[in-house]
Amino acid sequence: MHNTAAILFVDDEISILNSLRRLFIDTDVAVTTASSALEALDLLRGGHFAVIVSDNLMPGMNGIDFLQKAKEIAPDSVRILLTAHADMKSAIDAINKGEVFRFITKPWDDAEIKEIVSDALNKYSVVKALKRADEATLLSLAQTIELKDPYTRGHCDRVARYAMMVAGALNLGEEIIKDIKHGSWLHDCGKIGVPENILNYNGPLSDDAFAVVKHHPQWGADVARQAQLSQRIVNVILYHHERYDGKGYLSGISGDSVPLEARIVSVADVYDALTTDRPYRKGYSHEKAMSVMESAKGKELDPALVDLFCNLSADPSTETVQSEGHGR
Repeated sequence: MHNTAAILFVDDEISILNSLRRLFIDTDVAVTTASSALEALDLLRGGHFAVIVSDNLMPGMNGIDFLQKAKEIAPDSVRILLTAHADMKSAIDAINKGEVFRFITKPWDDAEIKEIVSDALNKYSVVKALKRADEATLLSLAQTIELKDPYTRGHCDRVARYAMMVAGALNLGEEIIKDIKHGSWLHDCGKIGVPENILNYNGPLSDDAFAVVKHHPQWGADVARQAQLSQRIVNVILYHHERYDGKGYLSGISGDSVPLEARIVSVADVYDALTTDRPYRKGYSHEKAMSVMESAKGKELDPALVDLFCNLSADPSTETVQSEGHGR
């Protein structure tokens, strides 16, 4: 998704900077290095970088403080923290506060660091593209992100169609329906921050892996905010895994506290997940999916919206080609 892009590595150990530079010597990434946070801040003021990778434990200013300042100077740059295993709590805190996109532990695996940097460059490309996007670009971006997870091909387009069907029945208005369509296309865009070995894992995820997956609504919402998309689109991305009973993630809000546009997309998202094939089961029939959704009323899903969806069509999925999907 990304073309030639600039990346800034920051570490007080010259040998590490040299190793990182060698790692990307045969790629289309233009590498700049800095041996201190202050030197890196000067570089940021004078140039532009798609991705910033910083060590945490450095003399003078640590990496988390540096990346916080970097966020103010270069808000669109994607920030990654390089940290020792012993400093893991600080790295997780930095992610939770939105200061960093991902963290890399020392000693790193070369393939892993390349994948993380590639994901970061893709996130940067997504933000830039969204800022100037027309509908064709939005859908193309959503479909590109789907390629990270082979079991979601066509998912975003089907979810948009189901959600627009509900929104139209509620007479929400043209602008709101358009935002719901765009939000549906982009609802999983935060998965660009989830490693493919987690997305494509064939079986139940470990608690640690699921904790990473659970951040994708926040990562996606951050992308949408950076791209200055509407609040309704941000709401769909941020809240589509909340539950009507308050047992969802990330915020744990419930009932009408979950924005209507997100509740609509949740119904569409669950229906598509139920009626398409997963790695461990075939997709349900329309009738079985409706039965499961009935049992989810007042739990995962808004009861009134489930009733409305069930009454709208005998089988909305017959209007499109069945393909695979899941609801992580």
